[in-house]
Amino acid sequence: QVQLVESGGGLVQAGGSLRLSCAASGRTFSSYSMGWFRQAPGKEREFVVGISWSGGSTYYADSVKGRFTISRDNAKNTVYLQMNSLKPEDTAVYYCVAARPGTGWGPGAMYDYWGQGTQVTVSS
Repeated sequence: QVQLVESGGGLVQAGGSLRLSCAASGRTFSSYSMGWFRQAPGKEREFVVGISWSGGSTYYADSVKGRFTISRDNAKNTVYLQMNSLKPEDTAVYYCVAARPGTGWGPGAMYDYWGQGTQVTVSS
């Protein structure tokens, strides 16, 4: 079992930055690929980015490539999402996720564990 708790959301102006954190419980955190999804009002939940268990590989959605950076610290059981050059269309609830080992870290991985979400609002 993995429990995930996000933090760092908030209100920011367009062009600004935010860093989200996701603290995971469990001694096997380093076994899981991790990622972030988001869901905007009235829209389906969408994949944002994933990172392999070692942190050596990542997969970004085209909409955030070049602006967002995912990283992880396995010693701290934490994954981060640095978001720069934010746009109003980035406004959403952001969810931290952990993938079933062996299923990858892209949009098709089996994300068995989800956090409760943190709100990010970007004003124009």
